Amino acid sequence: MKRIREVLRLHHELNFTQAEIAQSVKIAQSTVSDYLIKTKKLGLAWPLPEYLDDIALETMCFPLANKPAGKNQFEPDFSHIHNELKRKGVTLQLLWQEYTIAFPQGLRYSRFCDLYRDWAKAHKIWMPQQHKAGEKIFVDYAGMTVSIMNTDGTSFEAQIFVATMGASNYTYIEATQSQQLHDWIGSHVRMFTFFGGCTRCLVPDNLKSGVQLSHRYEPELNQTYYGEHLTVLVFQATYLE
Repeated sequence: MKRIREVLRLHHELNFTQAEIAQSVKIAQSTVSDYLIKTKKLGLAWPLPEYLDDIALETMCFPLANKPAGKNQFEPDFSHIHNELKRKGVTLQLLWQEYTIAFPQGLRYSRFCDLYRDWAKAHKIWMPQQHKAGEKIFVDYAGMTVSIMNTDGTSFEAQIFVATMGASNYTYIEATQSQQLHDWIGSHVRMFTFFGGCTRCLVPDNLKSGVQLSHRYEPELNQTYYGEHLTVLVFQATYLE
């Protein structure tokens, strides 16, 4: 599939002859000619549109070659599927059910999932986390600090609090004097105000203000943070949807 794109690149960018392209890509010169003729008839200009991946390019050039006998030939738009999975309540099974309504002779569920995983791997989406809208906010301090100069000439290294919503990557950042509990809680108050509500879950890293003892299965949480302060903040806020 990638050979078509490489043939076009060598032809348009490097002005290789068909013989040189055939030798470089290791295909017959007649195949090179076939690729160039087909893409020209399709009106494909170089560079190719960003949305046109290798599978779609091959399907456009050789539609019959991509049709397994006795099956519906529609190829799911896995880029769209990947984005839909970020929405609250959306699963692969739900998307497959919608797909089968439009294409009842299409892919079985197991094949649908396998092809999505192959697509994700090909696009370097390793073990994608499928965040739902309004589900999680990830909170932590950035590793780097910022020097703050006071009016009296003294200075301190400000800590950078960062909060990011899982599905949208919408981010809140502020500088505080320390990573102590009072600054940690204050940052959460201002974060909730900025976002206009709260998610179902807060996901801190192994910061002492949030996690007293790190453990793979049974981490020891800071009960002052979770028990006394954060519970009040969450119940006073509106859930984000």
